[in-house]
Amino acid sequence: MGKINRMISDDLVSRQSIITRDSQSLDLENEATYVKIEGSEDGVKRAEEIAKELGFKKLNEKEMKRVNDRIEAQEDSAASGIGMIFD
Repeated sequence: MGKINRMISDDLVSRQSIITRDSQSLDLENEATYVKIEGSEDGVKRAEEIAKELGFKKLNEKEMKRVNDRIEAQEDSAASGIGMIFD
């Protein structure tokens, strides 16, 4: 994860919402680590610039939706689990 750390250590990028997941944790068959960055237009643009410099591959729309759906399902599952602990 050295390249990912270099990207997210950028001052502007580090102030965005950053989620990293490996393919195994998302029950995907390939070997990859996914980085999802949400935030300001400038922050996301800077992340894209750094990702390109580091040789990261931007996912196509179909693959991006598939990975994002898995990440959101994990987040929802974790949130509901936490809620049950405190009820």
